[in-house]
Amino acid sequence: MLTKQQLETFEKNGFLKGDVVLRDEEVDELRKDLDRVMEGKSVKKPVLNRNMLEEHGHGMAMTKRPTVIQIVNMWMTSDAYLRHAANPTICEEVAQLCRTTALRIWHDQVQYKPPLIGGPGNWHQDHPAWPIIQPADLVSAWVALDDATVENGCMWMVPGSHKWGNQSQYISDTNDFKAMHNDPTQLPDGAKVECVPFEIKKGQVGYHHCLTWHGSGPNRSQRKRRAIAVHYMPEHIRFEPSGHHPMEDYIMVPAGERLTGESFPLVYERDK
Repeated sequence: MLTKQQLETFEKNGFLKGDVVLRDEEVDELRKDLDRVMEGKSVKKPVLNRNMLEEHGHGMAMTKRPTVIQIVNMWMTSDAYLRHAANPTICEEVAQLCRTTALRIWHDQVQYKPPLIGGPGNWHQDHPAWPIIQPADLVSAWVALDDATVENGCMWMVPGSHKWGNQSQYISDTNDFKAMHNDPTQLPDGAKVECVPFEIKKGQVGYHHCLTWHGSGPNRSQRKRRAIAVHYMPEHIRFEPSGHHPMEDYIMVPAGERLTGESFPLVYERDK
């Protein structure tokens, strides 16, 4: 359970570091299943498996070009990742942050930055990239499978940015991979674009709101940077198609209805 102070910190900043929630053996199991998927050896396949920095990336061939491997819905390929998505500590705390009594998986994603060639992650907000679900009340749980540091490309956050609404059209990157707003007149009075590192230990969880600005630098180290993020939906999220998303093909409810179904499993529910 999160404390009152932790809940207030998340409300203020839009992100929060949690505890170490995975034992070493659990991290090892997730790493092994990730290797199987990246090597094409898993029986079931994820929704996406690509280098995010290649416009037409196919397969998992590694080159010397900047690389960020994104794999969407590991839980569909691996029982270990489905168990992880239902981790009792994570789900209880996300439910607190969402002020809900039930959670479903919107989708998960691994992002892997290989040593030395791991590329940056552009600054963005999550929810504008999900134009088929409303409202913007989702919370993500980002768990490091390796220590995530500034050196190997950890995430950075902009405190308070989750309160600024959809600013995605104005966000850009500086040369040192920090966030910049292209038209500060569109920001609320007193808003300040300040970037802070969000270093996370192996097995530790970090939470962020779906409108919090975040990005990451390259992996300049000799170490891998692997992480699994699960994007959780509170029970009131609706299917409201106003764009396209890879998960749209898996939706079986009419527009305007709460998003449910076997492709969006219920992983947490408590008595009301």
